[in-house]
Amino acid sequence: MGSEILQVTGRAVPLVGNDIDTDRIIPARFLRSVTFDGLGANVFIDDRQQLQGEHPFDQPQYQGATVLVVNRNFGCGSSREHAPQAIAKWGIQAIIGESFAEIFFGNCLAMGVPCLTATAEDVAALQAAIAADPSQPVTVDLENLQVRCGDWSATVTLAEGPLQMLRSGQWDATGQLVANGEAIAQTAQNLPYVGWQAIAAS
Repeated sequence: MGSEILQVTGRAVPLVGNDIDTDRIIPARFLRSVTFDGLGANVFIDDRQQLQGEHPFDQPQYQGATVLVVNRNFGCGSSREHAPQAIAKWGIQAIIGESFAEIFFGNCLAMGVPCLTATAEDVAALQAAIAADPSQPVTVDLENLQVRCGDWSATVTLAEGPLQMLRSGQWDATGQLVANGEAIAQTAQNLPYVGWQAIAAS
């Protein structure tokens, strides 16, 4: 079991643009990493090099942010789990956007990084509020399905299944397997094909 995720509060970083794909999030040359170590330093690396310090992930006012605010179809492209890993290794713990690519969303959920959606108008307003005062905290509230920034707030949405997984800590499938090791072993003993494999191997 993972930990319950009910709220994420911290400074935020706005990343404006639609259809930001996984190759832009972490280029293919970094996919040789099997431990995901060092990916955070290279998140959006090609975009950052092109913008020469002007990319939000390089700007000093956004360093240490834990909430990412994006636009439409974020995380599209190839189904590389390195993309959400790189974002999380940089320090992001929750993402607000207009929409997310399905596989990217699933990979984030498996890591306990909630991806919540809001209207285009609310996303734009939140991005503008963050840019105007990057020091003010943003709260992503999974209990009340709200995002708050100063006096401003908006409704966010998340499907019931993923929402309950995050709220209950059941997003961590590996943790659930470890926690239920004895029950899994008992079930395996009662499966005839598992027993057959054991006999064949002996």
